Amino acid sequence: MSLFASKQFTVESLRAGLEAQGYIASDAIALTLFLAAQLEKPVLVEGPPGVGKTELAKAASALFDRTLIRLQCYEGLDEAKALYEWKYGKQLLYTQVLKEQLGDVLRGAQGLAESVERLHQFGDIFYSREFLEPRPLLAALQEEKGAVLLIDEIDKADQEFEAFLLELLSDFQISVPELGTVKAKSKPLVLLTSNNQRELSEALKRRCLHLYIPYPDAALERCILAKQVPEMSGTLRDALVAFVQRLRQEDLRKAPAISETLDWARTLLLLHVDALDAGWVERTLAVLLKHQDDVERIGAELPRLLKAERR
Repeated sequence: MSLFASKQFTVESLRAGLEAQGYIASDAIALTLFLAAQLEKPVLVEGPPGVGKTELAKAASALFDRTLIRLQCYEGLDEAKALYEWKYGKQLLYTQVLKEQLGDVLRGAQGLAESVERLHQFGDIFYSREFLEPRPLLAALQEEKGAVLLIDEIDKADQEFEAFLLELLSDFQISVPELGTVKAKSKPLVLLTSNNQRELSEALKRRCLHLYIPYPDAALERCILAKQVPEMSGTLRDALVAFVQRLRQEDLRKAPAISETLDWARTLLLLHVDALDAGWVERTLAVLLKHQDDVERIGAELPRLLKAERR
């Protein structure tokens, strides 16, 4: 079942729908999500941390009325942790019951071959879906209505795990050794995010639509602030965005992303700040910048930076 089976979207209505969910999407974001849903292809979403990659999956889940299933990637993640595991406690209980009934099972069996055949039938039950505990990848394929599957920070996983994903990304199916091939009941919308910590394989990129989300320009950032922090005055919002935009041009270990801009805006509101000045900026820089050397260097540059924004 397609994501659009019950509701017709255009690129513009999709963008408006995302905005209704609190996500201000650029033209590129709305178009790529529209194509992904129509073509039933995964999307590889790249960009610096904090620009809204994960939030896009949450907004899409709400918009399409699909369960959001998230797989957080990390170094050492393997298919057993991402795909499924067996319910060992239930299997152990089943083993105890089997031991108690072993005499009844084997009663009347003619020879070793028949005894083994009877036990083999119980072995098949032992590794059946009844004893299977789905992890995110399998759970997404088993969703009756379909799901939004977020594979977050794929660049943190090993290349071996990346290669394991190729079957899922190509055919929306995965192989479970004990059960065979499991196909999606309804194809999920798959979003993979990457912070560009390492180069991803060409094989993975070929299977996905590509979306790069950069830091927002000033106009988009003002729109996001107006949506997310509506209590802030337009004057303070404009000054805040202008300052953040200027900061991103500095040589920083980590430039402030939109998530930091929002945190800073809410901080200033809590402190009842109605205008940016060097004192308030200096006291709250640690909300905006995440490395102490950045805080110290920008603190020393505040007169220049604030003067530049007033021009």
